[in-house]
Amino acid sequence: MRLDGHVHIMEDCGDPVPDFFRERCEMAGIDGGVVISLPPASFRGKKETRQDFEARLDNLFLWSAAGELFFPFFWLDPLADNAPEQVAAAKGRGVKGFKVICDAFYPYDERALKIFRLIADVKLPILFHSGILWDGKASSIYNRPLGFEALIDIEGLKFSLAHIAWPWCDELIAVYGKFQNAYFRRPDISVEMFIDITPGTPAVYRNEVLTKLFSVGYDVENNVIFGSDSTVGKYNFAWTREWLERDNGIYGKLDLTESVVNGIYSDNLLRFLGEKEGAAIKKSLRSGA
Repeated sequence: MRLDGHVHIMEDCGDPVPDFFRERCEMAGIDGGVVISLPPASFRGKKETRQDFEARLDNLFLWSAAGELFFPFFWLDPLADNAPEQVAAAKGRGVKGFKVICDAFYPYDERALKIFRLIADVKLPILFHSGILWDGKASSIYNRPLGFEALIDIEGLKFSLAHIAWPWCDELIAVYGKFQNAYFRRPDISVEMFIDITPGTPAVYRNEVLTKLFSVGYDVENNVIFGSDSTVGKYNFAWTREWLERDNGIYGKLDLTESVVNGIYSDNLLRFLGEKEGAAIKKSLRSGA
């Protein structure tokens, strides 16, 4: 089974046609994945109303009706005045998680942290953008991996950083190590970080980054998730197949086991979503001593 952990609904996707979306996924060898709602009005520089977010929820569930393995994620602006209401409404409708892009605030902004704690309380994960943000404005500074260290004290939170935080991939790996080390130093800690390897990384960087990720010595095998960053309306099956072939070639050179590769393509995402049992691996980092 192969799942795509990062598929967007955007304004140019048109009216929901879930069967067409599913068929395009099948052409790429994809059985399902995470479907991310239309962006909040604030992403376009506007103020969102209740009608706006309810319409985005309606649209999300129409697209994610493509099949039982398509999981709806609601794109939330945590600084919206009615963010708690949106979290409650989305949870009530049955979303499987939230998408957040920090385009005008840092992830450690206390206003945002308050909402992230609320999401953790309702036991849903958050998929964050990380790395360069191609939104036409000065915003990437808000998305460096170090800023997400502030999530370390949010009890019960599962979160993922997308795009391997390109071009700050080394920084992302170090932050992942920070969370792994925290498990050893603080046995009671319950936050867990995942790494979304959605491009991101241009093809020329891919071998280097995945080699570092799987060779660094941290316990990453159960926390890496594949994604394409394609869209529902014209799911780019050729693009997705190209990345699958490239990644599989790298995994072969790295001698990753079938179990590890299956985790990347399905099991880790299902655990992130709470659809599969499993807990974070809590042991000290490998010592150079």
